[in-house]
Amino acid sequence: MGFPFISAEQRLAEVRGSKGVILGPSGVGKTSLLKTADAARTLFIDLEAGDLAVLDWPGDSVRPRTWQECRDLACYIGGPNPALRDDQAYSQAHFDQVCTQFGDPVMLGKYTLIFVDSITVAGRLCLQWAKGQPQAFSEKTGKPDTRGAYGLHASELIGWLTQLQHVRDKDIWLVGILDEKADDFGRKLFAPQIEGSKASLELPGIVDQVISMVVLKTEDGTPYRAFVCQHINPWGYPAKDRSGRLDIVEEPHLGRLISKITAPRASIHTGESS
Repeated sequence: MGFPFISAEQRLAEVRGSKGVILGPSGVGKTSLLKTADAARTLFIDLEAGDLAVLDWPGDSVRPRTWQECRDLACYIGGPNPALRDDQAYSQAHFDQVCTQFGDPVMLGKYTLIFVDSITVAGRLCLQWAKGQPQAFSEKTGKPDTRGAYGLHASELIGWLTQLQHVRDKDIWLVGILDEKADDFGRKLFAPQIEGSKASLELPGIVDQVISMVVLKTEDGTPYRAFVCQHINPWGYPAKDRSGRLDIVEEPHLGRLISKITAPRASIHTGESS
C-alpha cells in the first residue's frame, strides 16, 4: 500500500479548527469571552475556579484540580499519539486508560470549541507536579534540584500544549495573564505569565494565533477593550496571526474571531493554462 498522500482538494475540505491563546491583564474580561461563543457547542475547562463572571453562562464545564487530570483530559480530547511508547503520556495505552475512566470519547463530538482558563494556572499545576518527580532531586545528594524541576516542567507543559494543538477538528483556545514589565531602560515589555521561561518563549511557536486582549484608547481618550492580533503593532503587545486574516485590531468577540479565521477559503483549481 502506498503512502497516503493528501490532495489539495482533500486538505481544503477537511474540518479544521483554530488554535490560539488570548493574553490579557487580570480583570480585562478574558473569561467573559465565553459569552461570545455558542454555549451549546463549547466545553469550558475551568482551571482557575474563577467562573464568577460567567455564572449565568449555560454551557458545560470540567474542573481539573491536578496536573494528572489536565494530562488525562488532553489525551481524552486529542486522542492517542502513535509516536509515543505505552509508558508515555498521550500514548495509546494512556488513551485507553482515560477512555475506561471517562467513557466513550464520542461524547466530545458535540463540542466544537474547547476553552481553557487558564494556561497560567496550568503552568502552576505542572510545576507543582514536576517538583515531586525523581528528576527534581539530585541523584548524588537527594536534595531538590530546581533546574531539573523546571526542565521537566517545560517539557511537560509544552507536550500538553502540543497535544491540544493537534486536535484538528476543534477550536482550541486558551487564555492567560499578560505580564507587563520594564527593561533596564524603562521600556515596557509584555510576556505571558507562565512558570518558567522556556514554555513562555515556545508558546507562540506552538499555537497558530496569539492575541493580546487589552484596553486601548480612541483619539479623544475614551478607553475600549480590543484584540491586538498582529505581531507588528504600535504598542508592542505579543501577537501572531498565522491565518493571515485578522486586522491589527479586532473586536473582543471570540465567536466572530473564530469565524473570521476559519471561514472557507477559495477552492484551488489545477490544470494546464490555455
